[in-house]
Amino acid sequence: MNYYETDPEFMERVDHFAFEEVVKEEGQQLPPKTRWLAILAALIGCQGIDLYKEMLPKALEDGLEPEAIKETVYQSVDYLGMGRMWPFLQATNEIFSDRGIALPASGKAVTTMEDRLEKGAQAQVDIFGDPMKDAWKQGHINRWLAANCFGDYYTRTGLDLAQREMITFCFLMAQCGCEPQLIGHAQGNMNMGNDKAFLLRVVSQCLPYIGYPRSLNAISCINKAAESLENA
Repeated sequence: MNYYETDPEFMERVDHFAFEEVVKEEGQQLPPKTRWLAILAALIGCQGIDLYKEMLPKALEDGLEPEAIKETVYQSVDYLGMGRMWPFLQATNEIFSDRGIALPASGKAVTTMEDRLEKGAQAQVDIFGDPMKDAWKQGHINRWLAANCFGDYYTRTGLDLAQREMITFCFLMAQCGCEPQLIGHAQGNMNMGNDKAFLLRVVSQCLPYIGYPRSLNAISCINKAAESLENA
């Protein structure tokens, strides 16, 4: 369907806001690749599969690497679950295949089944500090978090820890009811060098895709995270 024919006035305002006003807002801009990485992660988080299919080719054309996209989709399984991330994996594979982008994206894992817990726990320490060293011992969910979420995915190449914390922030802010985790990962971002100003720019660039309520919630979480770090 051509929305420029069926909804011309709406599309005029949507295009202007999302692709002109927001992108060019002084003090709120991001490098194109970073911006697209955040937008795709936010679309996964809010379950915007139809718009994801439209935005993914634009991200590729703007220089975002296929491996960064694939790593984003893979990592989303920990924050959305298989049931909600699976359509995005399918859509990504279909678009990559149509464009002649080689599949599978392999060779990015650096852990084994034997050391994934150890290396995952270390990634938690690298991001959140020494108190996370023995957090995996608090119960089986915490052990899974260290071994699976961090050991299986955060340790992979293709994205660095700062980028992985940013996409996690985007997954969480695009969902409802994740504010406690969003505050924690806002702090993790800041620990990785993604400071308050950077995170506010991320929210600004994602706002057209997730709406005002979730964006304002994210800003509140950023402020709480920054205040907590300042008072630590």
